[in-house]
Amino acid sequence: MTSQPLLEVIACSVIDAVAAARGGAGRLEVISHFEVGGLTPDIRIVEEILRAVRIPIRVMLRESPNFLAESGTERLHLLEMARRLGQLPVEGFVLGFLRDGEVNEDSLAELLGCAPHLHVTFHRAFEEVRSVTRAMAALKRHTQVDRILTSGGAGEWTVKAEKLAGIERLSKPQIELLCGGGLDEKGIGIVRAATRIKEFHVGRLARTPAEIDGAVDAEKVHALAGLIGALNPDESRK
Repeated sequence: MTSQPLLEVIACSVIDAVAAARGGAGRLEVISHFEVGGLTPDIRIVEEILRAVRIPIRVMLRESPNFLAESGTERLHLLEMARRLGQLPVEGFVLGFLRDGEVNEDSLAELLGCAPHLHVTFHRAFEEVRSVTRAMAALKRHTQVDRILTSGGAGEWTVKAEKLAGIERLSKPQIELLCGGGLDEKGIGIVRAATRIKEFHVGRLARTPAEIDGAVDAEKVHALAGLIGALNPDESRK
């Protein structure tokens, strides 16, 4: 599996989604509660975004700010949302559940079974695992998982890029890395130069002001997509 350059933008609303598509984003991550790293959005927002844009969307499945899915109520909500999303033309889910520092494969398998045709991004819970090697092996056992979102962990971007290159070697050929988490233009340049990663995920960086309560700015998205060579010609600048 070889990906083409792609910019994924966080969208919390239809307005965000339309601006990201106009700017040339190649995919959206649709969430609510950006202030806690993203939670499951309202299904009505997902439906409205699907009507408003043509680019692929992946939807966050996460009911609480931690990376657990242990409570009965939370589990039922996640399963219901997964089933409902499976009936919509979304590209996939964004999720990441751990148990004692390991990938929670039981929760993962249960949710994937609700929509076996959808792809999955395992999000930055990956940075909390005890062993990258074990986590990668666990995720590869679930063929719907085709992306891992990670910043590479702590440190400057030169350090992160070195870590990302190592993770990328472990991920091939089944899984592509999606680099995101505190990205700036300098970080994108460093990662592009030091790794084969072609997909980048941005939140604040695509907003004006560059804060969680800022609005997605089509001009910023356009500049970022151009930086990584990933303008979407079907949507950009409409």
